[in-house]
Amino acid sequence: MIILLPVFIFLLGLIIGSFLNVVILRINTGRSIATGRSKCAHCSRVLKWYELVPVFSYLALGGKCRTCKASISRQYPLVELVTGITFVVLYIVTMVRPGFTWLTLVSFVFTCVVASLLMVLTVYDIKHKIIPDKIVYSFIALSFLSIVWRAVFVAGFMPWETVAAGFILATPFFLLWFFSKGKFMGFGDVKLMLGIGWLLGISMGTMALLFSFWIGGIFGMFLLALTSRYSMKSQIPFAPFLIMGTFIAGVWGITITSFFSIWQ
Repeated sequence: MIILLPVFIFLLGLIIGSFLNVVILRINTGRSIATGRSKCAHCSRVLKWYELVPVFSYLALGGKCRTCKASISRQYPLVELVTGITFVVLYIVTMVRPGFTWLTLVSFVFTCVVASLLMVLTVYDIKHKIIPDKIVYSFIALSFLSIVWRAVFVAGFMPWETVAAGFILATPFFLLWFFSKGKFMGFGDVKLMLGIGWLLGISMGTMALLFSFWIGGIFGMFLLALTSRYSMKSQIPFAPFLIMGTFIAGVWGITITSFFSIWQ
C-alpha cells in the first residue's frame, strides 16, 4: 500500500494535469471549462475517450491527430507529467516527512490545489505573456486563507508579519510597474508576488524572489547565446521564474537564514 500510494498520486496528477490543459486552452476564450467535448485544434474533430488518456494517448498517436495527422502540442504531455511529478513531491514533503494526520492531509490537498493554479499561470504566461486575473486572484485568496488556517490550527494567533510580507514583497514590483508604465513589469506580476508573500512569508518569499532572478538571469543568458531571435530588449514572461523560485523555496523550506548559513 505504501508503495502503491505514490503511484496512485502520480496517476491522479496526470489526470489533473489533463484538466489543467483544458483550463489553459479555454480560459479567457468565453468557452466553459466544465462543458463541451475536447476537439482537435486543427480539424475540430471531437476526440474519443481513448485519445484523451494523459501522456499515453500522446505517445500512442505519435504526437499527431489520428484524423488530420497535425502535430499535437508537446504542452499537453509536459503539463501532465510535471503535474504528476509535482503531486508526488508534495506528497513526500507534506505527508511522508511529518507523518500522516488529518492536518497533513489537508496540507497536501491544499498545496496540490495551489500547485495546479501556479501551473496554469506558468503555461498561460509563457503562451500569451499575460497572467489571467481569475487564476491569480484564486491563488491570492488561497494564500491568505493559508495564513488564517495556520493562525487557527497551528500558531494559535494571527501572524501579522506574514500578512505584511505579501505587501512588502509586492511593493518593488508595483514600483517597477508604476514608474515604467508597465514596460519593465506587468501588474499581474505584482498580484502574483502578493500571493507568494502571503503563502511563504517574508523569509522564504525573499528566497523565492532571489531564486527567480537567478534562474531568470541564467535562462536569459542562454537565450541570448543560443538564438538570434532574442535580444536585451526582448520581453520574457517573468511569472514562470517567480513560480519556480516559489517551488524551490517552499518545498525545501529555504529561508534567508538557512540559505546563507550554508556558506558560512
